[in-house]
Amino acid sequence: MRLRRTLAGTETTIARGKSVKNIVIIGAGAMGCLFAARMSEAGAHVTLIDVDRARLDLLAQGGVELIDDKGRRTVRVEASLAENFDGPADLVMLFTKGAHSAAAVASVKHLAAQKPAALTLQNGIGNAERLAEIFGADRVLMGTAHIPADLTGPKSVETHGFAHLHIGGFTGAAHEYAAPAAALLEKSGFETHVTAEIESAVWEKLAFNAALNAVAMICEAPNGAMNNPAGRRIADAVTAETVAVASARGLTLDHEGVRDNIARALADHPGHKASMLQDREAGRATEIETINGALAQEGERLNVPTPVTQTLADLVRVIEAKSH
Repeated sequence: MRLRRTLAGTETTIARGKSVKNIVIIGAGAMGCLFAARMSEAGAHVTLIDVDRARLDLLAQGGVELIDDKGRRTVRVEASLAENFDGPADLVMLFTKGAHSAAAVASVKHLAAQKPAALTLQNGIGNAERLAEIFGADRVLMGTAHIPADLTGPKSVETHGFAHLHIGGFTGAAHEYAAPAAALLEKSGFETHVTAEIESAVWEKLAFNAALNAVAMICEAPNGAMNNPAGRRIADAVTAETVAVASARGLTLDHEGVRDNIARALADHPGHKASMLQDREAGRATEIETINGALAQEGERLNVPTPVTQTLADLVRVIEAKSH
């Protein structure tokens, strides 16, 4: 059965700066389910899009079980395969792993005619470009999310503590969509900051992830295993390479701020498993191509050497190839 709701009045809702009501979330993982539940609680009409028909049926029938600092409750959401959903869509949010971004965005290209804004809060770089190919660069928002979230069951997601977002326009023209999107995100319980310097924020998070994720996956170890001189040297080298590539792109990163964030992660969360390690343990493909791989590729394009980043990317590729 195709999901269809009236399209009247939705095409320019977000462009006029009014409330954003119709949300399409692609990817029903931990982050997708968390945002779907929180935004639905805030009054938005949310539809989760995924490729797992069995999970979609569970979510459509039973909703998302949300466990957070307020307690445990079930939140109703709609859930659908992409080809069975016709809209309306004011805002499309992409929460798949980076390796699946292109296919995920292509699956909802039929929604582009409704002229929604589109937002990525994914790790790595290159995801906004995939959205721009379908929805147009001047309608794309990008950002960073610092939120602990874990799937604790097929339709259960758990989060506690902080929930910080930074968002902004992929282009100057796209920035007008940031404020209405941020208003809904704030109402949904996410501390959201709108910034015109969003690309620098995305690259600072890229530096953090590139410095920690690949090593965790290669060594099959949590953060604490890197909290030693050797681990910190690797992290410092990747951070410096990221800053150099960003500088060649015309971006200024807070180098010391990134190093401080890495140091805190190693010291304060020694048992935390980086996402690439979690992917490895679950038998999933990692996001190496949109993190270290994309960083090394951009360095090559700009003639900026990234030997440590490139080596880490290649080691992860070797490990993943061995598993296939």
